[in-house]
Order: sequence, then structure tokens, then C-alpha cells
Amino acid sequence: MPSKVRIALDAMGGDDGAAVVIPGAAISLARHRDTEFLLVGDRARIEPELDRHLELKAVSRIVHTDVAVSGSDKPSQALRRGRKTSSMWLAIDAVKKGEADVAVSAGNTGALMAMARFHLRTLPGIDRPAISAIWPTTRGQTVVLDLGATIGGDARHLVALAVMGAAMVSVVFDKKRPTVGLLNIGTEEIKGHEEIREAAEMLRAMDLPELEYIGFVEGDGIGKGMADVIVTEGYSGNIALKAAEGTARQMADLLRHEIQRSWLAKLGYLFARNAFQALRDKMDPNKSNGGVLLGLNGLVVKSHGGINAEGFAYAIDVGYEMAHYDLLNKINQMLNREGGALNSVQTAQEAVS
Repeated sequence: MPSKVRIALDAMGGDDGAAVVIPGAAISLARHRDTEFLLVGDRARIEPELDRHLELKAVSRIVHTDVAVSGSDKPSQALRRGRKTSSMWLAIDAVKKGEADVAVSAGNTGALMAMARFHLRTLPGIDRPAISAIWPTTRGQTVVLDLGATIGGDARHLVALAVMGAAMVSVVFDKKRPTVGLLNIGTEEIKGHEEIREAAEMLRAMDLPELEYIGFVEGDGIGKGMADVIVTEGYSGNIALKAAEGTARQMADLLRHEIQRSWLAKLGYLFARNAFQALRDKMDPNKSNGGVLLGLNGLVVKSHGGINAEGFAYAIDVGYEMAHYDLLNKINQMLNREGGALNSVQTAQEAVS
């Protein structure tokens, strides 16, 4: 474990830039005193915010740039316009150079993935990285991936996601053999696209000591916590994520409306206030903010763009945990050691073909 965790923040990413990033960093610092920050962005915008948080200022260094990646930029445009000059690139570059242990950005997801993949490259054996996140469930927490890094993927890609997700769970939650399920439209073996069915056959054939494959999981199984790891390709994964976040907000709005309808409802709320608060805490999307770009040769965390300071602090917390427990090296060792999991993928692919 490093004595200090150094975090590079894209201070111009997201809807509000430094106005959210800096107070978010201050909140996270209060929880993790062994943190140092590299604040990348326009000094004229960062310094006024930083002057309001003196403890944060004492452990921070500013890297100035006035170039920001737009939320509307396509990944190719972001690479052309922002390479070597934008706040997003320079935050990633700090990880590449060893000046930071992890980079956190609330900027354009496609641009962040493109820049991180281009500059950091992927781990040996990984063709495409994925966005993974810790998802709250009725049984605890589940790691879900891919949440939108890339669209589509063959069976080998899905198996690689399963292995990476299991590696992350084993490190973060200290589980020796996490359970893994493939997200599908049904639990029957005949359902789903060909690549999903093939991935299932491969996982059964591999019978890895690093994970326990339990079969297909339907959409409602994510929230039920039916597996420690839920694997899907990025298109359906992102839809599942946005649907869950929207449902959580909808439930909160409906509950607030119903409580205001009568004095009896308000009285009932007073008696059940602690229970409602606990429910609100569990369903708060802010507390699930922070997706890890898994599979890269460096640690990068993606925050939602429209998040508030408290929510951004949670994304920083995720980055802190990943770096503090040396997740990158531990996953690399699990995936690529002699006889490791990814070395079994080709054998399994040949066995089911």
C-alpha cells in the first residue's frame, strides 16, 4: 500500500467543472487524510475555489491548462483537439508518468475512454477495457461491467470481463471465489445472442478457480444481488445503469409526493423517518458514483457529469480505494500469471468451437 495516494483530478470535466471538483475533493480528503491532489485545469477557475478549502490547498498542486474536452466531442475529435493539452489528457498523463496513482474525471465518457486507452494501453491479454461499478443490492454489493465503455463484444470479450470483474471483487471485497452471472433476457440456456451462449459454454468449460459461474441472470437479478459479478456488453449495461438510476429518482419523487398528500401521511412519515432515511441512503445514486475503467495499464475513474460535490467525492473515494489496495497489480497478477485465468480462454474457446 502506498504511504500517500496521489489523485489527479480533471478540474474542467463535468457540467460544473471546478465548482464541483474542488469541494468534492475537500469532502473526500476529510475521509482520507493520506491523499494528495493534482488539480488539472484553468488556474483562474481553480484558485478561487481552492481558497475556500485551505486543508485541501495544503495538499494540492495545480497543473494549468485552459483546454477542456467538450461533452459533445466525439472520441476522435477529443483525441485530435485535446491530446497533450486538455485537462482530461493531462490528468491521465500524470498516471502514465507515475505522478499520480489514479485519475478521476467527470468529463465526456467516450473521450475519457479513448484517451485512457490510447495513452495507457490495456493490460496483457485484454483487448478492450470496460467500465465497472459497484452496484448496491438487497444482499450487499455487486460489481457490474461493462457499463458503456464499448458496444458489443464476442464471447472471448465477455469471458475476459467475467475474469476482470471476479478479480476486482476478490480484491475489493476479499472473496476468494466470487460468483459470476451473464446478463441475459432469460435464464434458459437457449436464450440470448450467440456470443452470450458461447461465453456461457466457455466459462463452464474453463471451471476457473478464480470464479464460480452460476449461469444467466435477468435484469431484475442485478438488484437482487444474485451474483457477485454481473457481466454484459456496454450497450445493455449502460441502459441497465441509466434505468436503475432513473427508477431510484422516480421512487424518491413519488414517495415525496405521497407524503405531502395528507396530514396522516406526514404523521406516518414522522414515525418512520429513520426507515425512510435508510432507504434514501441506499437508493442515493450519488453514493454509487464512480466507474472504474477496468483493463487499462493504469487506474482511471469516471464520474457522472451532472453530479454534485458529494457525489464527486464518492468517485474520488473509489479511486482512492483502487489505488490504496493496489488493485491494478493484483488484477494483473491474477489475470496473467503462469496458468492464470486469461491463459485458459483460448483453450476453452477451442473446446466449445
